[in-house]
Amino acid sequence: VPMVAPGNVQVHVINSTLAKVHWDPVPLKTVRGHLQGYKVYYWKVQSLPRRSRRHVEKKILTFRGNKTFGMLPGLEPYSSYKLNVRVVNGKGEGPASPDKVFKTPEGVPSSPSFLKITNPTLDSLTLEWGSPTHPNGVLTSYILKFQPINNTHELGPLVEIRIPANESSLILKNLNYSTRYKFYFNAQTSVGSGSQITEEAVTIMDE
Repeated sequence: VPMVAPGNVQVHVINSTLAKVHWDPVPLKTVRGHLQGYKVYYWKVQSLPRRSRRHVEKKILTFRGNKTFGMLPGLEPYSSYKLNVRVVNGKGEGPASPDKVFKTPEGVPSSPSFLKITNPTLDSLTLEWGSPTHPNGVLTSYILKFQPINNTHELGPLVEIRIPANESSLILKNLNYSTRYKFYFNAQTSVGSGSQITEEAVTIMDE
């Protein structure tokens, strides 16, 4: 098997899901056989509470030939990763380079996990929601937009409310009685807005 590990491993983080890794090729005489390529092993560094629960899954990408760089796609935003590089010949892999740590920046969050509308009264509705399964960063706020829908399915004026990220419910007041409303709801990080979920609900006709 090859004798030495690739040197001078550098990681350039391009965005929240993509990084580029560079390395110096090993001297050909240390390959001790036919150079097939380089393998990059990379894995997410677990936060402490999770470590006991699940095994760290290492991913491997193979770059054929005498490459000196490779792209790592499909990373998770706002995460820490470790990687190392090994050279490969027909017999197997050489030793791993020292582990290199890199971090991906924040991304936009996934949609809130649910939006539930309860307790209709003449002029109010109660909204409850769950935080995104993948915040992909630090949540800064939720954005609620809503508008009335009349009997011919025309949409009325759109109202927008910004809600602090630590809230999980809201009572909307001063609505019209016996009116259907359409709601659009999403979460935000400093990078931008995530995908929204929509819901409809009706205030009651009379007490």
